[in-house]
Amino acid sequence: MLIFVELPEELRNKVQIGELLYASGVVAANAVKDFKENIRNLIGGPMHHYEELVEKAIDRAIDRLKDRARRAGYDGLTGFRISHPSLVEGGAEVVVYANGFRFKRD
Repeated sequence: MLIFVELPEELRNKVQIGELLYASGVVAANAVKDFKENIRNLIGGPMHHYEELVEKAIDRAIDRLKDRARRAGYDGLTGFRISHPSLVEGGAEVVVYANGFRFKRD
């Protein structure tokens, strides 16, 4: 599955742009690790657990978006965007979106 932030110039006349697709990814936090990160937040330093949660949420959302595009018959995605991930107590959430596209058939 091809994913583009912006469709390359050489493909613009070779594809038909389709609908806007979106997907979300939500990952639950581990309560023990969450507690440790809260302590780390008080004293400072990198918050590896939260970084990992956000990365997993993004990966999950991208996989779901690609799956939706495949099921809709698209060859790829263009205009790909990642929303600002949200960290909430107990997890991380992110929404990704893009337009599907199909290669024109002659």
